[in-house]
Amino acid sequence: MKSHKYPITDDHIHIDPVNGRGLEAAKDFLRAGGTHLFLVTKPSSSFGVLPHTGDEFSLVYEKTIAIADQIRALGITVFVILGVHPAEMTRLSATIPLSETVAIMKRGLDIAASYIGEGKAVALKSGRPHYPVPDEVLSASNEVLSHALTLAADLDCAVQIHAETGPCSDVVGMAEQAGMPPQKVVKHYATPDTPLTPSLLASHPDIPHLARLRRPFTMETDYMDENTRPGAVIGPKSVPRITQKLINEGLISKDDACRIHKETPEMVYGVEIIL
Repeated sequence: MKSHKYPITDDHIHIDPVNGRGLEAAKDFLRAGGTHLFLVTKPSSSFGVLPHTGDEFSLVYEKTIAIADQIRALGITVFVILGVHPAEMTRLSATIPLSETVAIMKRGLDIAASYIGEGKAVALKSGRPHYPVPDEVLSASNEVLSHALTLAADLDCAVQIHAETGPCSDVVGMAEQAGMPPQKVVKHYATPDTPLTPSLLASHPDIPHLARLRRPFTMETDYMDENTRPGAVIGPKSVPRITQKLINEGLISKDDACRIHKETPEMVYGVEIIL
């Protein structure tokens, strides 16, 4: 296990003991020098759940929290992000009316918010499909996203959004209307043109440039931990290894690394990141 004078934080990762490598993937992150991670809820289908009510998302959340506890036992600091994957809109509305799907997803977010209120998680997950959908599905998805932003404003917590590639500039207005600072909305799998806080894949080529600009951003792997897609999106060692490589090559400084892995996530999520 490598030792650093600064934290190494993966802002969006999944660990799945049932469908993937589970704790072995978390150990890879630790051995590569990783210290902190944000564990994000997987879609309910990963847990064999087809929710007919929003309350059924509790099972998904409980399993995610249990996985977080197992990872903490390895010596990694884990922050949990709970919510409803936006692709649930497509999955659920295939068999039930769209209005009912919206109600189920909103209730699922209400349940996630209750866990945040209890201190068991730090942020909500929401968004909209990243693939083309009919206008009515997009409108319904934005309604669910707006609900997440309103909940987050009430809780004073962050929201990580999974959405289409691009800036998602309209979400700024949605956040402001909900009474939430746009900088507390994290665009997962981001592009640098977003006005939200970008969480960039560790392999993104613009990281050195953005670091020189002192642009607030975080790094992630979006590691799915699914045996059917090994290593997707990028592997759990990637954030620590690439960070160290960028430092060794003089492309970012240790101060940049501290800002990426400590100062920005502390500012956005309201957490404390210490070694």
